[in-house]
Amino acid sequence: QVQLVESGGGLVQAGGSLRLSCAASGRSFTSYIMGWFRQAPGKEREFVAAIGRGGPNTYYLDSVKGRFTISRDNAKNTVYLQMNSLKPEDTAVYYCAARLFRPILSDLRYDSWGQGTQVTVSS
Repeated sequence: QVQLVESGGGLVQAGGSLRLSCAASGRSFTSYIMGWFRQAPGKEREFVAAIGRGGPNTYYLDSVKGRFTISRDNAKNTVYLQMNSLKPEDTAVYYCAARLFRPILSDLRYDSWGQGTQVTVSS
């Protein structure tokens, strides 16, 4: 598996921006599809965004489309989540995750998870 460490979380006012980073170490970064998830207080963890192994395929939660952008720099073994126009409802712990490609396309299990980084958006 791959080890993941998130950074970049913090406190921001509504309408502001943050960029989360996820540094990976271990096996080849290019072997992994990368994703971001979040969990707000009292709610279940939800999918936020994902990016393919080499790009440019990306996927987003409907409520963040047009505001969030996922990207990756394979040379730096890092995936990013640029978050603009933040809303209080975006407040959550954000987790970076990695998964290997599987031939059964409906198998969306993630193999590795980071510890999470707190994002708090004040109103």
